[in-house]
Amino acid sequence: MRTQSFFIFFLFVLSTLLSASCKKETLLSSGGELRFSTDTVNFDTVFTSLGSFTVQLKIFNPQDQKVVISSVRLANGGASYFHLNVNGISGNNVGDIEVAANDSIYVFATVNIDPNNDTIPFIVEDRLIATLNGNEFSVPFYAFGQNAYYLRDSLISENTTWKTDKPYVILHSAGIDYGKTLTVPAGCRIYMHADSRLIVLGTLHALGTKKDSIIFQGDRLDRGYFGNEGYPGEWGGIYFDSASTDNKMDWCVLKNCGNNAGGGLPFALESYKAPLTLRHTLIQNSLGYGILSFGGSIVAENCLIHDCGAQALVTFQGGYYRFYNCDFINYFTKKVAHTDEPTVAVLNYFPVSNEQLIAGDLDAVFTNCLVYGSLENELYVYKTETASYKAVFNNCLLKHSQPNKPGFTDPELQMNNCLLNTEPGFADAEKQNYRSKEGSPLIDAGMAVSIGNDLDDNPRIQGTAIDVGCYEFQP
Repeated sequence: MRTQSFFIFFLFVLSTLLSASCKKETLLSSGGELRFSTDTVNFDTVFTSLGSFTVQLKIFNPQDQKVVISSVRLANGGASYFHLNVNGISGNNVGDIEVAANDSIYVFATVNIDPNNDTIPFIVEDRLIATLNGNEFSVPFYAFGQNAYYLRDSLISENTTWKTDKPYVILHSAGIDYGKTLTVPAGCRIYMHADSRLIVLGTLHALGTKKDSIIFQGDRLDRGYFGNEGYPGEWGGIYFDSASTDNKMDWCVLKNCGNNAGGGLPFALESYKAPLTLRHTLIQNSLGYGILSFGGSIVAENCLIHDCGAQALVTFQGGYYRFYNCDFINYFTKKVAHTDEPTVAVLNYFPVSNEQLIAGDLDAVFTNCLVYGSLENELYVYKTETASYKAVFNNCLLKHSQPNKPGFTDPELQMNNCLLNTEPGFADAEKQNYRSKEGSPLIDAGMAVSIGNDLDDNPRIQGTAIDVGCYEFQP
């Protein structure tokens, strides 16, 4: 009897389950609503003729019944600057999309803006419309467009001065031809694509001002995709060839670079036996090196190179260097991992392999400079005997755990009146504010040198003690 009761109960449960599984999900054939994951779809500044990053949104079916969306379309249809992919189907008018009860579908959107004659940013807009049972639900699309001068695989083969009415966008790199000069005036904006470098075979004169600095950066300005932040490796860097001459950069900013998509070592600025003068130049957030030099000739003053994935400065194969009141600073951040590469390396050779070195004579003088970071030793000096080596540090603050490195004797390595392993007293290192705060040992610790205003364009105290580093303390 007990067995029979159990069997009857089993048949009842089985019948219930079969009945439920055979019951089809009902379709909402009238009324209903659709919801969007956002009330507005915004694209930040997008250069004309360049596509944006993809932005996504969801369309929700909040009903307990499935629905069929008769169409998801853009109001401007095929003439729209925006382009859709709806639930895996590309097109600006996709129809008959079934959405299960309490479920959703993805819509992915990009934008391309055609050039026109405007020289200022402009707005393009459209509206995504989803139709359910004859009712329309919509969300607006906005994009801010910017016209520009585009250089694609370009060689500048004549002496050229760039304009400032529109920015320049470099795609797949650009070069300055042998014997030719590119002059970049104050206020010019240069945006580099991810696979792009500026290759200087001739001469670069990038001469900005404190008010109108010349900025080199990546061409992705739709920063909402990045959390409104710049990231290392957005573009390649600037390369100076051995045939290059008389290069000058003043009041320039190079940021978020170091992409090595073109091959070779990642860098922000690379000099290969090229003469280069840097003043008031800021290099920051490089995926690889800040300044990478192979036997170069560099004179720099009042410059800041910081937070790089490799060295902020490395000299391979020797070269001629004079650095005055320059800061080289590396910390471990959420964007660059500063774990084992010292901030500055001064070498008279390049290690091709464990068995082969390429050597070159080195003559380097650092005056009133700062070498600091989060590692125990931020300065690496080493030589090969097959080339001469001279490195002099005058009135510098150095984080250097091996001041008497074996193998070096005067006059090869000199440290004159330097502060070693002393906390520099930054205003706020976590926020990359490397100015001095009250009581900093950098204040009045420098030797008198004839250089221009500091990186904030504040005057130096000439003829008496000046500060160490690129900033003069302002009480």
